[in-house]
Amino acid sequence: MSDLLTYHYAQPSQLIKEASSEQLFLSKYSEIQKNTDAPCYFWGNVNNPFIMARCLITLSNIVKSSFSMSPFQMALLKDPIVTAGNGSVRFEGFSHCAGVYARVDVLPDGLDGEFLDNGTTNVDFNQPMLTALGGIRPNEKVMLSIGQKQVGLHREGEKVVERKVPLPVKWIKGLSTVQIYLSKAENVHTFNKIQTQQLFRGIPRGQVKNDYYLIIRGNTPMFTPVKSQNAICVGGLHRLRLLEPLLPYIDVLKIFPHPDMQSTTWQLYFGNIRFSFSLSRDAWRGFSGEGAALESLINDVSDEWVDALDKYAYANQAFNPTLFAIEENISFENVDSLTARLAAMGLLGFDLDENRFFYRRLPFKLNRIMSLNPRIKGAEKLIEDGKVEIISQTSERIEARVEGSGVRHTVILDSKNERCTCEWYSKYQGERGLCKHVLAVKKVANKG
Repeated sequence: MSDLLTYHYAQPSQLIKEASSEQLFLSKYSEIQKNTDAPCYFWGNVNNPFIMARCLITLSNIVKSSFSMSPFQMALLKDPIVTAGNGSVRFEGFSHCAGVYARVDVLPDGLDGEFLDNGTTNVDFNQPMLTALGGIRPNEKVMLSIGQKQVGLHREGEKVVERKVPLPVKWIKGLSTVQIYLSKAENVHTFNKIQTQQLFRGIPRGQVKNDYYLIIRGNTPMFTPVKSQNAICVGGLHRLRLLEPLLPYIDVLKIFPHPDMQSTTWQLYFGNIRFSFSLSRDAWRGFSGEGAALESLINDVSDEWVDALDKYAYANQAFNPTLFAIEENISFENVDSLTARLAAMGLLGFDLDENRFFYRRLPFKLNRIMSLNPRIKGAEKLIEDGKVEIISQTSERIEARVEGSGVRHTVILDSKNERCTCEWYSKYQGERGLCKHVLAVKKVANKG
């Protein structure tokens, strides 16, 4: 399987500056077209272009950063994704190691223009583009256009055309996991600008190898290496420094931890612009390898159902699984499986403030979903080769034997958790998703 999905744009993107206004045009590509006649998704003015520019520069720095990759891997820079739909424009991307996810949301009040269609494309943050964004001044008029337009930088007779960009496969995998984590996270703390700046000043210098914990003493938030009750665990704390350039401009900071501390999300607010920043459990762990959606993928769901829900989400540009299950009289389990498949394909993001999924149209086909999840493929192979044997099964407990490479694994599923004697489970204890043996047993048990 290739590690990249290469886009071939019919036209490049560009930032055009004329007199007192600037226009940013982003090119479009998709393998699955909903409306091939739409020449443009959105065009109009950004009400706070200075803050948007600061956020996009920070997003670009995140995309260029890595906390667990070699210099060779770092040389392959990738570019963020932008989605126009439901009155908002969203820019999002991952660090190279996929352990940091970031998104810039320009909300409806922050835009003065027209949405001609809903769609998703890629943004190229080359140096001329970053230089242009860095030159945007407060109260300067900037027009944003997203669609099939040329991409380049026009200034004093010069034109800079952006390069074509590949989309890393691990970004698709990372998008599925981070959205599942976000959908389970809840707001625990809200800090004003002064509290936030005090908190960030307490981040130790250099690379932080041990876990740190966010606690509140009096009205003051602080980080400490000592674990205590109700503290929020933050692995790879030094990664938060990527947010420091934005702190002088924020209104408030909200923190959304995952219930099991598998991620933390730090959401910065700038009036009608919002910056979301999610950290994986540890600096060396990327969201692409966590496997949070694997259990929902073991149930068989037809491509017709997935395609139907895809069209539903596209038409509404937002998706609440619970309401959909009630309205369509579908079981919650089936809706969870459908949601997991759309998220695994990168078609659903999650908005913490609205507490619902939003739709993005990535250039991705339905039949690629399993190829991105080797543990699912491994489970299917174990079942196909007849290597799964259910020893006993009741409503409370399942015991099974699974043939491995020269060894026989024991799998036990009960009301408390799932256990396996394989090396994967011994190492991660279920924190990074289910092993292929547990997935195979669950799939066989469900069919039985």
